[in-house]
Amino acid sequence: MAAVSDFIAIVGERNTITEGSELRTYEADGLPGFRVRPAVVVLPETTEQVAACVRLARALGMPIVPRGSGTGLSGGALPVEGCVVIGLSRMKAILEVDLPNRRMRVQPGVINLNISRHLAAAGYYYAPDPSSQSVCSIGGNVAENSGGAHCLKYGFTVNHAVGATIVTAEGDIVSVGAHGGEPDTLGYDLMGVFVGSEGLLGIVTEVLVRILRTPQATRTIFATFPTTDEAGAAVSSIISAGIVPAAIEMMDQLAIEAIVAATRVDWPLDVGAALLMDVDGVAAEVEHTADAAIAALRAAGAIEIRSPRDDGERALMWKGRKGAFAAMGRISPNYYVQDGVIPRKEIVAVLRDIARLASEAGLRVANVFHAGDGNLHPLILYDGRIPGQEALAERVGGEILKTCIRYGGSITGEHGVGFDKAAYMGDLFTEDDLATMQLVRCAFDRDVIFNPNKVFPTPRLCGDRPGIYHPHAAELAEVAGRG
Repeated sequence: MAAVSDFIAIVGERNTITEGSELRTYEADGLPGFRVRPAVVVLPETTEQVAACVRLARALGMPIVPRGSGTGLSGGALPVEGCVVIGLSRMKAILEVDLPNRRMRVQPGVINLNISRHLAAAGYYYAPDPSSQSVCSIGGNVAENSGGAHCLKYGFTVNHAVGATIVTAEGDIVSVGAHGGEPDTLGYDLMGVFVGSEGLLGIVTEVLVRILRTPQATRTIFATFPTTDEAGAAVSSIISAGIVPAAIEMMDQLAIEAIVAATRVDWPLDVGAALLMDVDGVAAEVEHTADAAIAALRAAGAIEIRSPRDDGERALMWKGRKGAFAAMGRISPNYYVQDGVIPRKEIVAVLRDIARLASEAGLRVANVFHAGDGNLHPLILYDGRIPGQEALAERVGGEILKTCIRYGGSITGEHGVGFDKAAYMGDLFTEDDLATMQLVRCAFDRDVIFNPNKVFPTPRLCGDRPGIYHPHAAELAEVAGRG
């Protein structure tokens, strides 16, 4: 295949993957229910190599799917037939640390947690902390606008990624956003466009991130409740009182069971829900805020309120929360995770509706999520060995997303739309909304070579080019359910 030799000429043989067994690694991201084998995978190590690969793929008429660590949960890095996957995992250099301006420039393959590890001795850190932060990459975080537990106080990736180097659909190399320590940039907020664009607009090859001083003090609070009703009411009470913890995470009984089994953290199993909270800042502020939060927890009906005995126990508590998805393997052969957002005041009502949907389907749903900003992560448990259960789990996931929309929420908080949730975009946005979004996409990639078949529910191609419509799996499942 002539194309393969051309890619090898750009990135080298060791960075070009064509063998079937090796390509299987790239058939899916963290959503393994959908799999497509790419034609070729390239692993460039420089911005110039990325640009050359884009220009070659464009000349060959090959679609391009960018990929980071492959930990995404919405099928955002799912290949399409005949595509080249441009994997950025080998671009993992820390290029610049600018402590006076609190900036750091990194390549997209740098692992999220490694930024904070690199800065720890100097007393700085990087705030966005997805649960997968020990394996997910900064480039993927930019693509999905990832958040994490501490996004309640510190915001998402869009609040911390201030500049970037981008390879465009034409293979040009451009810079957007801030270039160094300047507080803001003039003109259009192009970083606001690129962060969360899910690989549709360009490939990020360098990122300039904002870094923060490590808080003077941090206090962690763990509280248990009879049911999710009281826990949800506690979250609403804390936020409405003007208290802003760094993080408030909620886990229901099923999630607690899985976490305890996986980590042996000392949490009770005979409760309906638990909250894990961090309060940080200067010492005086931390004590005042923590005391006010504890008073709100008691008023909401907490059974037990405690703080970890030492840093080791605190680390174990957060390890349990951040490892909750993987812990589900202790209580279920398979699970399907969704990612919807609701107003905080609707947590109680939405959790009740999720419980009803699960009961009607004969499935279990474990809830573990960023309660402080209403970002739900329902984990639908099923057994893939039972015919039809996987499709049923996906259908329940779709109904949960529609429930979030009915309560004034959204279909994603940080996992992205990708391939998995494209079918539900029409439930959230009007046709005019979607057409306007597509105009933005086409301004950057008029030929739709970057990450096709993602985000938009139908092939809305620039210039209304005709094409065969391929229904999403969730649409087929919904039709089957009505039949």
